[in-house]
Amino acid sequence: MSLATLGLSPEILKALGDKGYESATPIQKALIPEMFSHRDIMAGAQTGTGKTAAFSLPILHELSKRFVEGQHYPKAVILVPTRELARQVHKNIEAYGKYLPLKSIVLYGGANFTSQANRLKAGVDIIVATSGRLLEHIGQKNVNLEGVDYLVLDEADTILDMGFVHEVGQILQYLPEKRQNVLISATLSGAVKRLADQILQKPRLIEVDSMGTSAHSVEQIVYPVEKEKKTELLSYLIGSRNYSQVLVFVRKKEVADEVSGELNLSGLKTAVIHGGKSSGERSRALEGFKEGKIRVLVATDIAARGLDIPALGVVINYDIPHVTGDYIHRIGRTGRAGAKGLAITLISPLEMVALKEVERLMGKSIPQERLEGYAPAVIPKQKGARKNPNERKKTDGAFGKKRSKTAAAPKSKKRKTTKRDGFKALDASKPNTEKKNSKRKKGRK
Repeated sequence: MSLATLGLSPEILKALGDKGYESATPIQKALIPEMFSHRDIMAGAQTGTGKTAAFSLPILHELSKRFVEGQHYPKAVILVPTRELARQVHKNIEAYGKYLPLKSIVLYGGANFTSQANRLKAGVDIIVATSGRLLEHIGQKNVNLEGVDYLVLDEADTILDMGFVHEVGQILQYLPEKRQNVLISATLSGAVKRLADQILQKPRLIEVDSMGTSAHSVEQIVYPVEKEKKTELLSYLIGSRNYSQVLVFVRKKEVADEVSGELNLSGLKTAVIHGGKSSGERSRALEGFKEGKIRVLVATDIAARGLDIPALGVVINYDIPHVTGDYIHRIGRTGRAGAKGLAITLISPLEMVALKEVERLMGKSIPQERLEGYAPAVIPKQKGARKNPNERKKTDGAFGKKRSKTAAAPKSKKRKTTKRDGFKALDASKPNTEKKNSKRKKGRK
């Protein structure tokens, strides 16, 4: 389907033409018409499917239609979990709306607060922000959100994972009740649906390539490896296969620094981005990677959210992410817009259970390849694993003494639910205390 058939203004279509965009992606075909209906929407879509354009193009179209010269005030708020994603979404909005009279701004921590405040006071129409920095500006009375018509939560699953849901709840208090709400998430898990229940009113559900359906254009492969040989194997794969541009994911920033240092020593020009790096350091590393000055970029999951690297061919998971769903976000950095991509995962014996969780989420097994000199001879059973989970030995203490009686599980206490800051909060009810008379033995044999 052509983008020209979706009812977008000539100015927007011209801007899209400048970027070479002509055909609508599946999420754009489904979401753009629903956005024009002004209904609340919950959409499941992977990264790299064109979801930013799907929600931003209708907003740009509607706001430009009713724009009054000189009246720049916040009409749309787009909340994202990380500064990298904030910059990327804002960059796209600026490109799509370059022939429109609308003004936009990106707000995130680490950037100059005073400069952001001055731009807000001068007037903007669209705000792309991380929740914490937006709350800071609200607290300083640099922005008034009473005229907002659109609220978008992009990558809502990550907002939840990173613990920003309370900040979102606070922001809701400053928004008008009458507005269109859009929640975009790679996973429509129970937690995401509970969040949607608190924000959305009778939403339209759209699910296109959501979690569990990895991009068809991404080839995935697993290499079993001893934990101590992971960095050596990583260097071998990049060098021997002549990968020109590789994004490597790790769990922890300390590991990111260590891996980056080892790769540099092996002759592979490497940069690193994680939460411990300043905004400027992260930006320089990313730009160097995009420009081809840096061959390998090592990143933690949080720092890499929102990275848009055109034609990135290879992603390597140095380990399985803490949050199983982040695997989808990781491999979604390659194979974007239908291009071919390769996602490699290095698995140590102790990570096999985590791999099974990823495969269960995706609904399929990932092919494995064993490389001589790196793969473990035998993958041991996980600690505590049993052939039959129903056959459990009842033991007491470290010496395996059989229990005489199995203690009954304590009864769970009921909880009361209340509403606070626009969300259901759980408050543990006070347990009832009961006085029991105990009998003492009055003699001994």
